[in-house]
Amino acid sequence: MTLDPSLQREHETLTRRYLLQMGVALGALPWLARVGDGAEPAKDALATAIDKLEYLTPDATFGFVGRGDPLPYTHPEEKLREVGLLRETWQLEIISDPDSPAKIETPRLIETDNAVDWDELMQLAEKHAVKVLKVMTCNNGNKPLGMGLWEGVPLRELIWSTKPSGDLRRVFFYGYHNDDPKQRFQSSLPIGRVLEDPPGESPVLVCYKLNGEYLSGKRGGPVRMLIPEAYGYKSVKWLQKVVLTNAPYANDTYANGNNDVDSWMKTMARFVSHPDKLKAGESLAMTGVAQVGSGGLRKVQYWLHPADAKWPEDDPNFLKAEWIDAELLAPPTAWGGGLPEGKLPTGVTHIDPATGRPVQWPLRYTIAHWAAVVRDVKPGKYALRCRTIDANGVAQPMPRPFPKSGRCSIDKVEIIVS
Repeated sequence: MTLDPSLQREHETLTRRYLLQMGVALGALPWLARVGDGAEPAKDALATAIDKLEYLTPDATFGFVGRGDPLPYTHPEEKLREVGLLRETWQLEIISDPDSPAKIETPRLIETDNAVDWDELMQLAEKHAVKVLKVMTCNNGNKPLGMGLWEGVPLRELIWSTKPSGDLRRVFFYGYHNDDPKQRFQSSLPIGRVLEDPPGESPVLVCYKLNGEYLSGKRGGPVRMLIPEAYGYKSVKWLQKVVLTNAPYANDTYANGNNDVDSWMKTMARFVSHPDKLKAGESLAMTGVAQVGSGGLRKVQYWLHPADAKWPEDDPNFLKAEWIDAELLAPPTAWGGGLPEGKLPTGVTHIDPATGRPVQWPLRYTIAHWAAVVRDVKPGKYALRCRTIDANGVAQPMPRPFPKSGRCSIDKVEIIVS
């Protein structure tokens, strides 16, 4: 996730309220002066830090992780047309696994001229389109790649078109891979997750839009998978094949790297901005982002302590430390991301249609911004850490601290006060 876009209007409102609570003058930033008392604008540490936040990530600054040599979207237009990576030539096959067949009546095949094409997908979208807010994050990455508004058709609508009748336990899927079997990257899901959504969950999507615009090639277009609760490796780009199988096990390519392929997103906090150096007596302002995983999010906390302080080895997760609650910013009304006037369209899941506000906050599988100020820091060398407390009251990195199943280590930075 890029960390330096311009602040959205709602964050200005939220920050003004937060600054007032912290006793900071209204003239701290030009936009505060506009709504305040006409005081001469002056730099304020917290306001300057929060000025780097945005909610939805524009396409141009979205982080990218992709596979292929060359990367599939980098082919010349003629080649993209030939291999089905343009909307007008894209096709999706849905087949039974030849190695462990599922019972289906009507495979969707290019050779029988009944593969799913763009026009059919758009016809399904008129009736079944789903819009969902989701953060895209890498299983082993230290920070989110970007926060998006995604749109697609539930995968189950396409699967039902094959008329399945039994021996169907899982589904796996993959995208264009330069016609080289060694480059194929696939992920899988139990069929139950595809056909039925647990309460509060959004559907598994065959996705074609990000932030209201059709997917670019770099973002996995023309069509990709979108698994709301999963890390990015499940949301396969350049989608062209869905395979229905009776095999009882996951067959994700990502497992080859010793990764847990059935670990859903974890809740964690990361710093966005903070000073590296301060003068004695100055305020230490920090902002950050919290990734909201399957456990939800109750609060974000920070802990500032002398860098050379010893800590008992029997408390590796600092559960006994003097953690202090940070301020979770409320949901924006100007969402950014290139949306017209920063407004969400109608029909976004978990958004109240009457008010345009989230039905709860923070939403799972999204992000939340947070901020805090420490006053009058004394001279010294410090360590500054942040963590989340999930909706079950469990402190990061628990309850799933293991590597290769989603990054959730406690973030730490060093600060020198002179």
